[in-house]
Amino acid sequence: MFQDESSSVTSSSSPLQVFSMMSLSPNLGSPYPWLRELKSEERGLYLIHLLLTCANHVANGSLENANIALEQISQLASPDGDTMQRMAAYFTEALADRILKAWPGLHKALNSTRITLLSEEILVRKLFFELFPFLKVAFVLTNQAIIEAMEGEKMVHIIDLNAAEPAQWVALIQALSARPEGPPHLRITGIHQQKEVLDQMAHRLIEEAEKLDIPFQFNPVVCKLENLDVDKLRVKTGEALAISSVLQLHSFLTSDDELLRKKSPLGSKNLNGIHLQRGLQMNQSTLGELLEKDMVNGYSPSPDSASSSPLSSTGSVKVDSFLNALWGLSPKLMVVTEQDSNHNGSTLMERLLESLHSYAALFDCSESTVSRTSLERLKVEKMLFGEEIKNIIACEGAERKERHEKLEKWIQRLDLAGFGNVPLSYYGMLHARRLLQGYNCDGYKMKEENGCIVICWQDRPLFSVSAWRCRK
Repeated sequence: MFQDESSSVTSSSSPLQVFSMMSLSPNLGSPYPWLRELKSEERGLYLIHLLLTCANHVANGSLENANIALEQISQLASPDGDTMQRMAAYFTEALADRILKAWPGLHKALNSTRITLLSEEILVRKLFFELFPFLKVAFVLTNQAIIEAMEGEKMVHIIDLNAAEPAQWVALIQALSARPEGPPHLRITGIHQQKEVLDQMAHRLIEEAEKLDIPFQFNPVVCKLENLDVDKLRVKTGEALAISSVLQLHSFLTSDDELLRKKSPLGSKNLNGIHLQRGLQMNQSTLGELLEKDMVNGYSPSPDSASSSPLSSTGSVKVDSFLNALWGLSPKLMVVTEQDSNHNGSTLMERLLESLHSYAALFDCSESTVSRTSLERLKVEKMLFGEEIKNIIACEGAERKERHEKLEKWIQRLDLAGFGNVPLSYYGMLHARRLLQGYNCDGYKMKEENGCIVICWQDRPLFSVSAWRCRK
């Protein structure tokens, strides 16, 4: 029994210390009913232990041991359980998918009938917008920055790099209609790969502009952002230009990093071993404490993690080129919203550890604000959070799109591209704080960082909003 295998462990030992002394073997599986009897906190700690162990085996190519760990995780994880069970279910799926990619034929066969509808992706992003305040806060801050930058301008042109949500621009049209000097002539260029989305946005915005008697034009551009020819955006002489980028720029960090992978095919073995060893030293008593204290006792980003996507690497060529093209349009203002996380490390273990922190915060946010039985919550967790986790963990090279980076990296990049930071205004921050307070939840927080805003769940930064102007 369990007691027999750990008789040398004192009664004061933490659950994770007990777990770390137990070997993962084929015998340690479903016959052990104690797995089902673990309390929520102990189960959360054990799931983290198993995820770290499994990831280490995956990184080192030890597939038999990885399979054993996955089998145990599957007994504890659940997409409709508590915070840790839900999150573990999607990290498990991601790790299994990474293993399967070692057999391309098998992986393709298992996914050959899978249908990913763009309409479903749009729907789930709309659900995320409605359930959580993060994007609403970003829209409030963006609109206020635009209003202030465009004061006195008679012709205003806004380029929306992902024109999927009309609510932002409806609010802006309403605000511009109340300008003391009268509304400007407003033109919005919306970029999206689906014509129907742009048609719906055009209808909604034209309707609002006509109601408020604002001269308005909507210019749809149907294409993927990565295929956009910036020179064809038709910025007219005399227009004051603003650009809005919401969760778009990180996708330009994608590159063919085969060279990195040849140096470290599945991740640095030594580095992964160190991370795992530190992970097994965890002795915090609760999941909350575990995540607050960086989950790994004494863990700090490795040298690789700190420079996992250096500005000089091939991964930044594409984004640098795109930012230079945007600079060439001479915008009076550009507002950038990005995930504020370090999910672009070169090794599996770096990305696993960093993404465990970020997604634990997002899943905890779900748990604290939305019912466990909510179908909308399940869709957001599976189709948005789960797919992002899978991309971060299972994919490499050009296939890995979710390359989220911290605000300081974007500040460096935008500065090098010739943009200067514009501090977000006090009035915008005040409005955003009021919006957060309206959710009656203490977990949502905002903090100022170098003139930019970071939106947090508890003390964990999740999204950043920054404003920029062209330096001449």
